[in-house]
Amino acid sequence: MGWAAMVLFLSVVLALLAGYPVAFTLAGTSLLFAWVGTLVGHFDPSFLLALPNRLYGIMTNEILIAVPLFIFMGIMLERSKVAEKLLESMALLFGCLRGGLGYSVLIVGILLAASTGIVGATVVTMGLLSLPTMLKRGYAPQIACGTICASGTLGQIIPPSIVLVLLGDVLSSAYQQAQLDQGVFSPETISVGDLFAGAVIPGAMLVLLYLAYLLAEALLRPNNMPAIPINERTLNATQLAARIFKAMIPPLLLIVAVLGSIMGGLATPTEAASVGAMGAILLASINRKLNLQQLRDVMQSTVRITSMVFLILIGASIFSLVFRGLGGDEAVHTLLTQLPGGVFGAMLMVMIVMFILGFVLDFIEITFVVVPIIGPILLGMGIDPVWLGIMIAINLQTSFLTPPFGFALFYLRGVAPPEISTQHIYRGVIPFVIIQVFALILLSIWPQLATWLPTIVYRG
Repeated sequence: MGWAAMVLFLSVVLALLAGYPVAFTLAGTSLLFAWVGTLVGHFDPSFLLALPNRLYGIMTNEILIAVPLFIFMGIMLERSKVAEKLLESMALLFGCLRGGLGYSVLIVGILLAASTGIVGATVVTMGLLSLPTMLKRGYAPQIACGTICASGTLGQIIPPSIVLVLLGDVLSSAYQQAQLDQGVFSPETISVGDLFAGAVIPGAMLVLLYLAYLLAEALLRPNNMPAIPINERTLNATQLAARIFKAMIPPLLLIVAVLGSIMGGLATPTEAASVGAMGAILLASINRKLNLQQLRDVMQSTVRITSMVFLILIGASIFSLVFRGLGGDEAVHTLLTQLPGGVFGAMLMVMIVMFILGFVLDFIEITFVVVPIIGPILLGMGIDPVWLGIMIAINLQTSFLTPPFGFALFYLRGVAPPEISTQHIYRGVIPFVIIQVFALILLSIWPQLATWLPTIVYRG
């Protein structure tokens, strides 16, 4: 009955493309297939008896408590005008160089990614703040759009990333299941901290590749990325240093507090997330951007986004039970293990499928629906879980950048001024997509780029 499971998967994708709510689509479509399967005798309803235990497991999962805390931190930082001050200060620092605004946008994007971990918020914020300025300064529209989209999607891979938190929880369960299937009854575990550490070097590599491209563009096509005129640089060196110090130190301290406490073994990701949430409140207070009404708005936004995440997780739990009851896991296992090329062929097929799904599904849906299906199979073939998690994160980041359906492109299109065409955005992101694919190739050749640091930090 593996074909019925595949029909279920396709039905869910089509329903999502039609615009139906994700959580209810996952649960409703799955229950409909379970009912029909029970009527015709091809589905054992006892599979659904595991649902209460799964829901209780979600409710008591300490790792997932980090999700609302990181979401709160990101929204609070977005409302506290941190990005605006950072961008103004970086523009003053690098404005004397060709491409200086591009470097500034990329650096601020990195800091926002490491502070918020929310791609949509970063792209929209950077689009509203920096795109009009870059166009006014004579930047080519495609360069401006590409830089903003690429820097915004760094939130997928640079810790603390919501993607990595959710992937860490799902991959941990998949890794334990893979070991149990192999007869290992004292399974090893991986943590969100492992994925955070594993993402540091690949994330830094992407940033350096982005900077190298912008530098080459500034040298080869200087008219596309002009410097700020000398008569507009009004601050002396001391004033400039003071302004940059004041703008950069608070978010840097917040990043160090969150990541340092995790990687130093001082706190779990959940505890570090609470530190980040409190740090964001302090930062907003220092910037005088916090009052009772703003705090209420941030909390309401946090509850809405968190509710969406957990509703999707509940719907995905129902989907995975029905998918398994219809023989889907066995069908996927047979497909992946019989592909030519062995482990390489299976991994390549999964990456291609996830890349395509990234056009139509959000990372939360892919994490909760696809990863639990393919994770135990790939990990059972001997693939390192940390490397797999980082490959998935970068792959989805690439998908979100790729025309014509990348989510980051839609985010920017929604806030771009009328003179920016869709073609400008598409042309601007193509070089960054090539960089992303190159980074994936490097990571596939040298998995140690992702696995070395977690080994040193947690197992050395």
